[in-house]
Amino acid sequence: MSEVKAVLAPGGDPADRGEASRAKPRRWSGIGAVGVVMIVLALLPLAISGSYYMHVLILAFVYVVVSSGFRTISISGQFNIAQGAFMGVGAYAAAIPAVWLHWSPWVTIPLGAVAATVVGSIIAYPFARLRTVYYAMGTLFLGYVIMNLITAGGKTTGMSTGLGGVQPLFSNRTHYYYLAFGLMVVSMACMYRFEFSRIGVRMKAVAQSHQVAASVGIGERRNRILAVAFGSFFTGLLGAFYCHYQGVASPSSYGLGATLLIIMYVLVGGLNSFWGPSVGVLILLVIPEFYFRDLKGDLPYVTAAILLIIAFTLPDGIVGLVNLVKNRIVKRLGRGGLPQQPEGEVRADAPGD
Repeated sequence: MSEVKAVLAPGGDPADRGEASRAKPRRWSGIGAVGVVMIVLALLPLAISGSYYMHVLILAFVYVVVSSGFRTISISGQFNIAQGAFMGVGAYAAAIPAVWLHWSPWVTIPLGAVAATVVGSIIAYPFARLRTVYYAMGTLFLGYVIMNLITAGGKTTGMSTGLGGVQPLFSNRTHYYYLAFGLMVVSMACMYRFEFSRIGVRMKAVAQSHQVAASVGIGERRNRILAVAFGSFFTGLLGAFYCHYQGVASPSSYGLGATLLIIMYVLVGGLNSFWGPSVGVLILLVIPEFYFRDLKGDLPYVTAAILLIIAFTLPDGIVGLVNLVKNRIVKRLGRGGLPQQPEGEVRADAPGD
């Protein structure tokens, strides 16, 4: 909130600047925690036995980026229900030249990212002034249109059965793991820098009040189109990678079902936190696949129950709950650490002594 105030009221408040200075130690501790997680993930293949667990982690890396791309779009106040379709655009933009023109995957994967960015920007332009449920309905409709156009592409797209024979990148799954891990690290770093830059703060200002933002010269349409373009780029990039990893581009992997999974990851983890999508993927994808595979038939019911509980009791998701508990502990420790002056006692340096 203080960042948005700084944009809407240049110069800022000294209290806000003091709050920002006190946040620096917390920022460094957060960077240290992220560094530890990155080191653990980099060394994890040495401790994993079995290709299935490697596959789950690769899938988790893909959905962390795609879900974070959805959240990047949402910071401008847009609830995009075409995220799975953007992932499909990237996948098919990589698969078609790879299969029919025999292009190298190192060319088709960036091409998929660019194609998703272009399609996302074109779609975002007429819908930039739609808000709340109207924007969601419009993107839901366009997501259906995109996937239907893909399935109507005949032999070129493989129709509803998908386009097979996509050239693989590697023969070893460990190499896929490290490539997916590297793409995730770079993508998350870019999205973090984007969100907490001045551009990201302007987008949050538009989301909070587009009228107030417009009154200080922040363009609503321009910022919302930029949010969609930026989020779609990384969504298409990981969609293209996933296509080459699977060896096939299938419409069933990028339809409404994929979008609903992405939304669940974001809402369970926390829509208002940058790390919310990552936590959501950990809770709903990694942990069930690692420890509860025998209950896979019941997992949809468990997931629905978790989503309902969070929707009614934890609107900020799991990350919001963790932050709430942490703040209460810090506040309690802070109160306990302050010296208490006995009632009625007069200090030695009090005026009048």
